[in-house]
This record gives sequence, C-alpha cells and structure tokens, in this order.
Amino acid sequence: MAAYVEPLGQHDRSFPGLEVHGHVILVPNRRLQGPPTTKEHLDSSNTVPMNERVQRVLRTLGMVEPTEFDFAANSSPGRVSIVHGLTAEVTWSNDQGCETTSTVQFATNLNLSPVAGDWVSIRDEYVVAVSPRRTELRRPGANAGDVQAMAANVDVVLVVLPIDRDLNLLMLERLAVMAFDSGAQPIVVLTKSDEAQVADALVLEAEEVVPGVLVLTTSSHSGHGIENLRALLHDGVTAVMLGASGAGKTSLLNALEGIDEVTLSVNRSGEGRHATTTRRLYRLSSGGVLLDIPGIRLLDLTVGPEGLDEAFADVTELARQCRFSDCGHSGDEGCAVERAVRDGVLPLRRLQSWRAIRNEMVAKEAALQQDVETRKKRGRNSRPRVAPSYDDDDE
Repeated sequence: MAAYVEPLGQHDRSFPGLEVHGHVILVPNRRLQGPPTTKEHLDSSNTVPMNERVQRVLRTLGMVEPTEFDFAANSSPGRVSIVHGLTAEVTWSNDQGCETTSTVQFATNLNLSPVAGDWVSIRDEYVVAVSPRRTELRRPGANAGDVQAMAANVDVVLVVLPIDRDLNLLMLERLAVMAFDSGAQPIVVLTKSDEAQVADALVLEAEEVVPGVLVLTTSSHSGHGIENLRALLHDGVTAVMLGASGAGKTSLLNALEGIDEVTLSVNRSGEGRHATTTRRLYRLSSGGVLLDIPGIRLLDLTVGPEGLDEAFADVTELARQCRFSDCGHSGDEGCAVERAVRDGVLPLRRLQSWRAIRNEMVAKEAALQQDVETRKKRGRNSRPRVAPSYDDDDE
C-alpha cells in the first residue's frame, strides 16, 4: 500500500506551469465524449455507495473523490493494473474495504476493452462495467482508421527522452502532440543527463519545442532530478511514461522506487529492445500511481485537432491573426504564421513540423473515409470496428 506523502510545501512553487492545491496537482483533464462504455447503465441511481474503508483503498489507486467515477450496482470497484488478452489483473475492494488483487475475465456485454488505468466494476470474478474515461492515451491500431488505447485516466504524461545522444526534437514534438491529445498534462523528462555535456542547452531547446511545458532533467545513475520528479507524483496523481524503447523509462522507475525492474541494452542507434512488454500500474511510495507502458515508434502517432493545437500553441495563437480562418499556412494570402517566420518570431522548423503532422492527419482521415466507402460498397457496416487492446503484442 502506498505511503502517505506530506503536502508539497516549498515544492509548490518549484514547478511553474502546474497548478497545485495542497499536495494535489490540478490539471485540465476533460472527460472523453462518446457512447456508454457498457450495456450496464452507469448513473447516480445505479452506482455503488462507498464507505470510508472502500474509499481509502481507492485513494491508494489514484482516486481523489469517490464521486469521480461511476460503478455498477452490486459490484466491487477496482482499477486495472495489467491486461492479458481477455483477462486483466485488477486491484479492487469489497464493501468491507478489504483489498484484493486478482485476475478476472471480461463479461460478454462489455463494448470497451479495458486497459491499464481503467476503473472497473467487478462481480463474480468478471469485469461487468468500465467507467467512462476522463483521459485516454492512444496510438494507431492494426488496421487503417483503428485506434488502440494504451492507458486510461491519467493526469500527467511524462514524455521521456534520453539526451545522452543529443535530443530528438522530432520525437519530442510527436510525443507532446500525443500527450496533449490524451487530455492529460504533459511534462518532459530528459533522462541520462549525466551523459550529456550540454544539458542546460538541451533544456532550452526542449522548452522552445514545447512552449509552456515543464521540462525536467534526470539521471537514474546519479539520482539527479529524481526527488523533483518524485515530488510531483504524489497522492491523487496518476502518471504514465511515454517514450521510445531505450529512453530510460524502466531505469527511471527503478530510481523512483529503489526497485530492480528488468532493463535491456541499447544499441548504437539509441534504440532499445523492449524491456517493457505490457502496460503495468505501480503504486509509488510517494503516494502517486505510475503506468509503465511499452516503448513506441516514431510512426505511432494518432491525434485529433485539439492535441495538435495545444502542442503547437504558438502556431495556433498566430493563426488567429491570419486573414482566412481556414488558412493552411502554406503560401496563403495574409498568413500571419508565415509572416512570423519571415520576421524571425517563429522558427521555421516549428512551422515545418506543424505542416508535416497536419498533413499526416489529413492523409489518415482520407484513408479512413476510403475505408468507410469500401465497406459500404461491400455491404458491410460503415463503421470501422474498434481495435482490440493487444497488451501483450508489443515486441
């Protein structure tokens, strides 16, 4: 069980950009819109009344308020730690506040595949309902137009990148877009800083790429920056580490908790093998909850317009001054974004990156529409099927 952590105190003022109330980080989460997650209707008249003992267990799993999520009647509330095909490891509480971690199966009436971080209702060793998600970290699924959820209900996305081999700005931009698109608060964590000769310069470079986002440097070897990061992962905060294989995510977890999860070597190109092959939830001694997920590839980008706008807030702000509201920032008359580039206000690289990601979004939308049209011609359902969550298929 996670240990109690005292309020941040002096740390409250150490991290500008995050709103802190007491020892709880307040982040601008938004509840995802969409159809009900199960055939069991989750409303105030059909939910589990929680006593203080049950609430105490759920708080150690990352819940702040008992009314934050809805649970089915005549069931036990819990949170998914790891998924294996059609079963999941769930930590849950009975009505007496007794905590249990067990492997449970999915009821046949679920229309949403649970992932690590989901809050679920357990009945007779089955997941019978998945509570609506506040946030959702996603990547492309196996088929065109499919989307796979990697983690749910996270407050903070730790965008983890190593700087021992310089800073991969393209990866940073794309991971930041994914993080913003999830609805959670991004924080950039630059690892292996003890092996970087120009760490301060790389921090400034990262801050220019993701303006307004907190950037921390850490070293799992020397312990540099670990306490600063641990101070952010306190009671009520659920974080997920997002980065490529070899970025140092597992080493970072080891340094935070003093444990020894398996890490694998990194090859000369900086790519690591998959030390982490599943999504797993860890309760931290600092009081927070951390999700460790497999490393992703540069091409694993799925994003909506809102995530792009937030990740490129500087471009979005300038675009409000363009003559036309649908300006493509590519030779359009009266384009304020291109004018800012000519005047040296906006780096050309920022505009080029925005164009590249925007073009990918347009291309994927066109491919999805083509897939829909093809299904119509074949007489199939026009809606693309929901991609399953292949938590063990990340090698």
